[in-house]
Amino acid sequence: MAKTENKMFNFDPTQFMGGFDASKMMADFDPTKMSGEFTKLMGDFKVPSLDIQPIMEMQRKNIEAVVAANKLAVEGIQAVFKRQGEILQKTLEEVNSTVTNVTSAGNVQDSVIKQTEVLQTALDSALGNMRELAEMVSKSNTEAFETVNKRFSENLEEIKAEVSKLKA
Repeated sequence: MAKTENKMFNFDPTQFMGGFDASKMMADFDPTKMSGEFTKLMGDFKVPSLDIQPIMEMQRKNIEAVVAANKLAVEGIQAVFKRQGEILQKTLEEVNSTVTNVTSAGNVQDSVIKQTEVLQTALDSALGNMRELAEMVSKSNTEAFETVNKRFSENLEEIKAEVSKLKA
């Protein structure tokens, strides 16, 4: 006979954000169209030798970096939600098993000893789970921050290069 999985808690919280695709945010973004409009707008202002294309390219890269950082953040949140669901499922299964074991204890002393052992195990498990989730959140935040920070540094270098062209 095939063994069926009995789950007291069958819920996948990642489905709340499962359809999110940050790359779709960039689908209609065309910096070449925007640069023409911006050039027309800036035409009345006499800005000497300002090439708008590099500025538009920098902004496109900035938007891509923010989209990538947001995607990393969403993926991190989804991973945390999924892990929390797994932890909850495991905890409910352990509670069910523990209640069965504790109630089957022969006398009061055995029952108290079992309850104390179960409490210590549950506390150790809860602290370990909290640590794991905190590390997952920290890793996700670090990855998202590094993406934006890298782009910021590149932006500064690009600005320096454009300013040096104006001096020449």
